[in-house]
Amino acid sequence: MIKTLPPLANRMDRILPFQAMELVKQADILASQGRSVIKMSIGEPDFTAPPAVVEALIQAAQAGATGYTQALGLRPLREAIARYYKTAYGVDISPERVVVTSGASGALTLAACALVNAGDKVLLSDPTYPCNSQYINAFDGVPTLIPVGPDTRFQLTAELIAAHWTEEVKGTLIASPANPTGTSIPFDELGKIIEFVRSRGGFTIVDEIYLGLSYDHPARTALEYGDDIIVTNSFSKFFNMTGWRLGWLIVPPDFVPTFEKLIQHLVICPSALSQYGALACFTPETMALYEERKNELRSRRDYIVPALKDLGFGVPVDPDGAFYVYLDCSAFSTDSTQFAQQMLQEIGVAMTPGLDFGAAAPKRYLRLSYATDLEQLREAVERMRVWLPTQRIA
Repeated sequence: MIKTLPPLANRMDRILPFQAMELVKQADILASQGRSVIKMSIGEPDFTAPPAVVEALIQAAQAGATGYTQALGLRPLREAIARYYKTAYGVDISPERVVVTSGASGALTLAACALVNAGDKVLLSDPTYPCNSQYINAFDGVPTLIPVGPDTRFQLTAELIAAHWTEEVKGTLIASPANPTGTSIPFDELGKIIEFVRSRGGFTIVDEIYLGLSYDHPARTALEYGDDIIVTNSFSKFFNMTGWRLGWLIVPPDFVPTFEKLIQHLVICPSALSQYGALACFTPETMALYEERKNELRSRRDYIVPALKDLGFGVPVDPDGAFYVYLDCSAFSTDSTQFAQQMLQEIGVAMTPGLDFGAAAPKRYLRLSYATDLEQLREAVERMRVWLPTQRIA
């Protein structure tokens, strides 16, 4: 029996496939067939949640703490996050401003729902994390990508934002350190961006999911620039809890009731067990372990960036945070998507082509994630050392 399905909403035409996840599926298929695949295509730390965090979740489950929590999150967790800003960044944040969410993705979805009207333009960098555009598309806003390059460390500047600001623009969504480039906005430049957007009555959302993984300079939060900034963070990256789907927002005091209302209707509350587990993230012992893991990621970066340059890739900007390298493969191919597919199939090395991240020279770039152990990185380099000379463009 043939049935005619109802039409999907028009916005679905604007929401593009997530190519990184498609490549991960292909890598998984090859691995299931017995192929040796080194996965440097996905932004997921190879570290798992620390034992104390896992134990805290188990204890909560055994105690029956599996019911709904308050929409804004457990009060002790909101207080712990507020204390974290004081100890890590020297910023006083009221726990009342902390909104616990279902991951940073859930946080940015809520922020877009609260702030973006149909037709509103929101400025983003190009390249950018692909999902950032989709949060805006989901509420019929217009993600407006501004091409950026090595001259600004692949980041927006106040000058670029001013040049692209129109009456239709309502705000900007920026990330520092950023995916896919691993680069940060200089802190004084971030202040200039915030001040310009503020002068136009717009909103500034700063994605700080990788702020804890800043390697070359002291990490500073955008919250230093005022309580009208919206900041998002997550337990996924620095805290090594990707599948726990837990994050948070820091919002202006007057916005708290709005976000509470949205969560009550759209989510009910974040995962109770994940929240109880996350309480163990902030003990001195667990924080010391996270710092050790951060240092390991720094060591991986310090190995892989020179190795890539030695292989003949371009690394136009050395990354200073996160766990990504945005590398130029134009010495070997004119199409990074085709090149990534060929590299995966022929030598079992998986990277993400630039197509995912915007329209600014996507065929030129690949994103490499060094969130895998050093032995695997060394093996990938050796495989490429043998294979790449056969690919070089004359």
